[in-house]
Amino acid sequence: MNTSVKNFRPFTKSADLQIEENLANASVHRGMLKKLIPLIYPIRYLLLALIAVEILQVISVFVRPWVVKYILDSGFQQITGKMVLNQPVLFIAISILTLSWICRFALAGVSKYLSGRAALKVINGLRRSLFQHIQSLNIGYFDRTKAGRIISRADRDVETLEPVLIQGPPELLSAILRCGLASVLLWHIYPPFFWCLFATLPILFGMTAIFKKSSQKHWGRVAEERSRFTAHLVETVNGAKIIQQLNYTETNQSRYQELLKDFNNSIIYGSKRTSWFAPFTGLLSTLATAGFIVIGSYAYSDGMISIGQFAESIFYVFLFLAPLQELTDLFERYANGAACAQRIFLLLDTQSTIQEQPNAVKLEQLNGHIRFQSVDFAYTHKPVLQNFNLDIEAGKIIAIVGPTGHGKSTMVQLLTRFYEPQQGGIFLDRYPIQSIHLASLRQHVSIVLQDNVLFSGSILDNLRLVQPDASDQKLIQVIEDLGADEILQQLPQGYFTEVGALGKNLSHGQKQLVCLVRAYLANPKILILDEATSAIDIYTEQKIQYALRRLCQNRTCIVIAHRLSTIREADKIVVIENGHVVEEGSHEQLIQQQSAYFQLYQSYLQNQLV
Repeated sequence: MNTSVKNFRPFTKSADLQIEENLANASVHRGMLKKLIPLIYPIRYLLLALIAVEILQVISVFVRPWVVKYILDSGFQQITGKMVLNQPVLFIAISILTLSWICRFALAGVSKYLSGRAALKVINGLRRSLFQHIQSLNIGYFDRTKAGRIISRADRDVETLEPVLIQGPPELLSAILRCGLASVLLWHIYPPFFWCLFATLPILFGMTAIFKKSSQKHWGRVAEERSRFTAHLVETVNGAKIIQQLNYTETNQSRYQELLKDFNNSIIYGSKRTSWFAPFTGLLSTLATAGFIVIGSYAYSDGMISIGQFAESIFYVFLFLAPLQELTDLFERYANGAACAQRIFLLLDTQSTIQEQPNAVKLEQLNGHIRFQSVDFAYTHKPVLQNFNLDIEAGKIIAIVGPTGHGKSTMVQLLTRFYEPQQGGIFLDRYPIQSIHLASLRQHVSIVLQDNVLFSGSILDNLRLVQPDASDQKLIQVIEDLGADEILQQLPQGYFTEVGALGKNLSHGQKQLVCLVRAYLANPKILILDEATSAIDIYTEQKIQYALRRLCQNRTCIVIAHRLSTIREADKIVVIENGHVVEEGSHEQLIQQQSAYFQLYQSYLQNQLV
């Protein structure tokens, strides 16, 4: 036996989010079914049509046992002492059987079409809801959740749910109808037949409940393990260059194999726990069939049923037992789909911590005055900003400097409401930012970060993110106004060059120029720039500085500065250390004070970096 499987424990702590660990260990919540109802409501007419088709399909199947009974009881006649077939009866029987098979195949096709169409509508609606919801979540959720986990829920889990919705409803409905109708007909022919089969149901339902509970936990854990190695795969793709540069491929491969091994072990462990159900239902069906044959033999010998009724009942017994034997596959798919659905709805139930007030103000105009008042903020238990106070006049250029990890970027995150302060307030003009409509706030505040993000498409396509209706001519004119044309035109296809996923086809300086042009097109009243610390050639840096100067005209600019040229051109320099403003003033004023800024400046002169 594989030792890793033998020692595998499916409920040990392994996920990096406690809520997902608890979810993987829990049975599917009943409330999940209620959440499916709004998704199913738009396809209610399709479902009604599907029910009607399934009823007709079951009727077409149940005609056949009656035809067998009709042939055995009425299809033979005695002529001159010999039993011969009654040809008219035989013709009618063959005609009915032929029509039954034709209807069965035709209705099966219609059922498949209706169920597929209904399921795709539900799945597409679910995908749209997920995508819309993911875009509405605050940045904090993405900071603490691996991208692979989100992708696994929005893609793989929905994909797993799809066959459950396409195949599950018609199969379940057909099983219920077959069992129900077979029970009624067996009762009508000879009640002991019904009681013989009914005696197996309490045992079956009890074992099914045990199987269902075990299977749901198993598939929840499988989904969790799958999301873990998917997350690792996404990280590997995003960090491929660094992994190869650091010669980390073998270690990374070993880590992936461990995650894949955990995934495989979870499947094997769950299969061992649930593999008993199929043989059990088979045994139960065999015992029920044996009991039926014994009872039927006595009933026929006592003249209580005819040979035709006995044969007809045999068909009904198989029609009753067949759905029970299909329960293994049906419940396995249901448990898998239900576990995925629960993970999907957990994501949909995740609320953004940044809530918009009902009476939020939509700002038509903004002067650009910013005030931080006694702001406290901590990502975890360690404070980042403490009693942080800063006043920024409208239309001024402010250079923010200070050691790494002391709160500069956090200040920007709070200003754009990617996070909320635990204490204190932030004001734009006279408005607390919590009272400003989020879309309005982010319309007036633009950010150009160090890690410039571009999307697949051309340079012009990326610029159209802020002005979808802008013509090529207008976009090119803006590029020229900012002095970025000389560099961007040198690209293989000029402005129509494909930037690649996340802008991988462009250099860091080229990406920053595109992002500066994009920010200019957005025409914000407040611009936030986190200068790149990576090396950029002198020519490109000159173009970036020129674009930055143009961009900062007539608006409030906050620059997390790393270059002396940017710092010196600022109207005011603010030094942040340990979450506090320790100094502010012009370059000359702060140099004369020979304090925190002076030390940073001396460090810059030594390392060519502030």
